[in-house]
Amino acid sequence: MTHVFLPFAFGHCASFLFRNINAVLAPFLISAMSLSAGQLGILSSAYFFSFSLAQLPVGLALDRYGPKRVQLTLLGVAVAGAVLFGIGHSFTTLLLARILIGLGLAACFMGSIKVLSFWVPVGKLPSIHGYLLAAGGLGAMLSTLPVAWLVGFISWRTLFFVMAGITLMVMLAIALWVPKDPVEHKMVKWPSLASLIEVYKDRAFRKVISLLLLPHTVAFGLQGLWMGKWLQDVGQYSLAQTSVYLFIGMGAVVVGSLSVGAVTQWAGKFNIKPLDVGGIGIALFLAVQVLCALNIVPLLPALSIGFTLIGTIAGLEYTIVAQNVSPAMTGRAATCLNLLILFGAFLTQTVFGVIIGFWPMDAAGHYPHIAYQAAFSFMILLQAPGFFKWLVGVMKRGSLKTADDSL
Repeated sequence: MTHVFLPFAFGHCASFLFRNINAVLAPFLISAMSLSAGQLGILSSAYFFSFSLAQLPVGLALDRYGPKRVQLTLLGVAVAGAVLFGIGHSFTTLLLARILIGLGLAACFMGSIKVLSFWVPVGKLPSIHGYLLAAGGLGAMLSTLPVAWLVGFISWRTLFFVMAGITLMVMLAIALWVPKDPVEHKMVKWPSLASLIEVYKDRAFRKVISLLLLPHTVAFGLQGLWMGKWLQDVGQYSLAQTSVYLFIGMGAVVVGSLSVGAVTQWAGKFNIKPLDVGGIGIALFLAVQVLCALNIVPLLPALSIGFTLIGTIAGLEYTIVAQNVSPAMTGRAATCLNLLILFGAFLTQTVFGVIIGFWPMDAAGHYPHIAYQAAFSFMILLQAPGFFKWLVGVMKRGSLKTADDSL
């Protein structure tokens, strides 16, 4: 089991490292390539764009060819993207490279889930999946302080060559250690448009995403890029200090990911539904964002960590969707949900950058406080309707229960 888990877990770890690395490299990219905030947002979010576009075909390819073959092929694309990023000297080249990286890492999580289902006993899958999520969090942690430390010795271009080499090592481990997929290769039909629309029409699906989707995309998108720049521009923290706070924050992601399930299970003992656990979590997440918008400088480090820790509650929507849609729709619902989250993260990073880009940078390359106040406030306004809709529903349920008790 270990020789199957470790290579794919390292691949998942690498995908998070690639995903979030621009949060630390942002000052270097802006300086070297003269990027605007909008271009930086587009460049970083291009990963999510290509990653999300690949989800449906990658899912079908995993069924058709098996996770080992698919992962090896796509990781080769990621290697090419990393090398291209390292040699790129224009925004267009870096954008293409980032797209290739996102495409090449598109099977890391889904492929891991599928290969583990072959070789891990059913009773051990929940704990193994938790370890897999923690591996992703570890990759996010590595993209912060360790990356900032490395760029003190090597250039950001050399760093991408090193990452390409690490990805090649992951490919070698998968090729040598992971046994051949125990499945027959058979043709898999493409899902029809009607079958996908059916998911979005499902009442349970829409109820979940109305509360959790936008917070999920905000947490997912901002922690991978703008939290670091916010600390530097508003808090005037150095790159080294920012990297420490981002490192701790990504560690909080690991803790949060492993804790959400336990908290939900504990709440169930008091008849608190998972969706209501999510609603309470989103209330806390919105409160953190309000404090972020206020730009209270002494609180910035704690808020950046709280943002990533509490933001993990939005990941509960995967479990809630699986529990509430019909069994025949579970697979499609998970795929559609993943697409929405990834596209949402792409849009979040881009829109946040466009908003702060309305204000000019100072001589030191910092955007003014008001730029971040406007950007955070806009994100809060986007999430508020879904939260208040859930809150009104809770109040109605409480009113009906009170009325029933009085009868």
